[in-house]
Amino acid sequence: MMTRSARAVLVVLVLALAVTAVLSGTLLWIARANGFSAREEPRLVERVLARTARRWAVPANQRNAVNPVAFSSDAWAESRAHFADHCAACHANDGSGRTEMGQNLYPRAPDMRLPGTQNLTDGELYWIIENGIRLTGMPAWGSGRADDADTWKLVQFIRRLNELKAADLKIMKSLNPKTPAELEEEQDDERFLAGETPEAAPPTGHHHD
Repeated sequence: MMTRSARAVLVVLVLALAVTAVLSGTLLWIARANGFSAREEPRLVERVLARTARRWAVPANQRNAVNPVAFSSDAWAESRAHFADHCAACHANDGSGRTEMGQNLYPRAPDMRLPGTQNLTDGELYWIIENGIRLTGMPAWGSGRADDADTWKLVQFIRRLNELKAADLKIMKSLNPKTPAELEEEQDDERFLAGETPEAAPPTGHHHD
């Protein structure tokens, strides 16, 4: 005779299989009808799956981890620079996700100032930064350890995104990675300010006698 706990486990498994079948069938129908394009907004089913996957991705014993790094002005400056150099290409300096890359990911880079991110525990934020999230654009940035001080500082920075001032954003903009064209333009400006005469461009086309 089946015990009460065994029946409970069986019910959970049946429900999980039923939900999986429904979601899989829905996604299959979407794929056959319209295909999957990163240009489209994620549908409700996909958003639910993404949030669930993010939740399940973090081990239960890691969710309530406490940030061991004390907040300080130095930690703030370091994490601000780290975020500008490593994270802003997708997430934007202000955490809004409003960048060309962030808005062309699927799912889109989230606005981390909103409850969807801010309601995560420090442990969840740390684990996501360190290990990434499969089937999304979020890569694994850390070493996989539980004591990476730089990652814990980033967690502090994310908690304070809504406190960023114009001066902070200006500093971060100067620290964002630059394209070769932007670097060349900066060098041209520096040479001009130093009084150097730009080299004449080589002639193009053919000359006729």
